[in-house]
Amino acid sequence: MPFYHQLGNVPNKRHIIHDKPNGGMYYEQLFGTEGFHGMSSLLYHVHRPTMIKAISEPVFAGPIAAVDYNISPMMLKGWDVKAKADFLESRTYMLFNNDLNIALAAPQESLKDYFYKNADADEMLFIHKGSGVLRTLLGNIPFSYGDYLIIPRGMIYQIDFTTTENRLFIVESNSPIVTPKRYRNNFGQLLEHSPFCERDIRRPQQLETYDSKGEYIMKVRKQQHIHTLVYAAHPFDVIGWDGYNYPYAFSIHDFEPITGRIHQPPPVHQTFEAHNFVVCSFCPRLYDYHPKSIPAPYNHSNIDSDEVLYYVDGDFMSRNHVEKGYISLHPGGIPHGPHPGAAERSIGQKETAELAVMVDTFRPLKVTRDAVQLNDETYKTSWLES
Repeated sequence: MPFYHQLGNVPNKRHIIHDKPNGGMYYEQLFGTEGFHGMSSLLYHVHRPTMIKAISEPVFAGPIAAVDYNISPMMLKGWDVKAKADFLESRTYMLFNNDLNIALAAPQESLKDYFYKNADADEMLFIHKGSGVLRTLLGNIPFSYGDYLIIPRGMIYQIDFTTTENRLFIVESNSPIVTPKRYRNNFGQLLEHSPFCERDIRRPQQLETYDSKGEYIMKVRKQQHIHTLVYAAHPFDVIGWDGYNYPYAFSIHDFEPITGRIHQPPPVHQTFEAHNFVVCSFCPRLYDYHPKSIPAPYNHSNIDSDEVLYYVDGDFMSRNHVEKGYISLHPGGIPHGPHPGAAERSIGQKETAELAVMVDTFRPLKVTRDAVQLNDETYKTSWLES
């Protein structure tokens, strides 16, 4: 996030000695992205953050395509993904391209036996079901239903669930996930027309600092493989940090919908952006108030993008037979729109309680084997009139 935050004990200048109370000094680390050009934070460790004891052979953990060239609309029954105990093993990939991976997960247990960091991608964890605390080397963030957790690449974390039934919608982005540029001024401040503001962003608090040596397992995702490393010091040994590069939470319930007299286009729902894709939040809102308005979305051609919609809650008025956890895919190249009868049903309606997360990609998505197994084969012909 492009605004400053500080936790713990930091010296009054960068790159100077930071003395320990009992002798010696803390070890400074620049934690940044995009070389020295992107957002960064300065961390101060009790022990050197470089003390590797062992590295095991990598294990492939990336998505595998079943359909490389897809033009068929699809409806994936996402909550049919089986629950698994382990946080990483529960991550089931649905769609991907060179810019991002889209996954579903139903982890049953907290991530506590090892630490994890994604060295390939920023992660967006949308909490559809469950609650707990995201624990990171930069502090802790409580989360619950409806939260987006934005975790920058390279961030070491664990996750403590207070529930055993958890459902996550996950985007792994090969470029930084940021707030839309049009919502910000030249200094990074969110503008008055933005559907959320800095007060809605929940930054890390409760910095955990451990002064301990031993053997600490860290799993690192790099080039679609999981590497297991053993470090000689506890990864959460930061006594203070400051900067702009840190994890944060934003609740979809704090998104303030933009409405109008006639139907508004999807960009008014935009929440995040990255290279070659955007994320939008469809939230409960008043419908259009022109006397002849049609609240249902008009038919539109997906020529330049693939549209992915993850259904969270409520009655999504433009689709028939949609349930929680379903994912619709409308690929670029063909038009799509409301199901027969949906536009007519929407006329005269005053509001909607729908809740959904949309990902629009500007390059085609590949479909995984797991996604094919969840697909409703009748969906592609569901616009035919009876």
